[in-house]
Amino acid sequence: MCGNNMSAPLPAIVPAARKATAAVIFLHGLGDTGHGWSEALAGIKSPHVKYICPHAPVMPVSLNMNMAMPSWFDIIGLSPDSQEDEVGIKQAAENVKALIDQEVKNGIPSNRIILGGFSQGGALSLYTALTTQQKLAGVVALSCWLPLRASFPQGPISGVNKEIAVLQCHGDCDPLVPLMFGSLTVEKLKSMINPANVTFRTYSGMMHSSCIEEMMDVKQFIDKHLPPID
Repeated sequence: MCGNNMSAPLPAIVPAARKATAAVIFLHGLGDTGHGWSEALAGIKSPHVKYICPHAPVMPVSLNMNMAMPSWFDIIGLSPDSQEDEVGIKQAAENVKALIDQEVKNGIPSNRIILGGFSQGGALSLYTALTTQQKLAGVVALSCWLPLRASFPQGPISGVNKEIAVLQCHGDCDPLVPLMFGSLTVEKLKSMINPANVTFRTYSGMMHSSCIEEMMDVKQFIDKHLPPID
């Protein structure tokens, strides 16, 4: 795929049932591929929306004893004060911006694109939305955190997405990315963008995964922010 420099296979795509006038780009979690999420999104799809689930490149991951697996960037640890792969995160965000540009070239304006992701993919979607010059329709951030949070200034951001709508979801029994990370992230987000546009939903008993109730909330958010235009 030209201009996408991810050394990974082409994304899993759920095509629109008619002419695509909007898109959802959804980034999977560590060690996964786009296929599972493309199936989940196919279950809540709208006919005018195209769903794109790219696959992360395979790389050694410090957290998992340097085992190679699909990963958007290296993860050194899973606590709020763990060292972060700044170079890798910034490069991954550039790759996501290139994917957004590709859809704009395909005729879908960036303000008709929602960026989303689960866990590491959700973290990357938040970071990309807050640093890109592309105006987006919204972000769906599932069971995740904001990477490089100390790199953001205190107070509101000045970029094009300072009014962006964010749906952040988290299981209250998540053993991998604790609910506290989600809560810290939502507080930080509310200081950076219009807090009225930030929604935080938690799911009782949910671990580091998804559930039907959450997918229905995701569908509602997508339908609200990417309505049909014809």
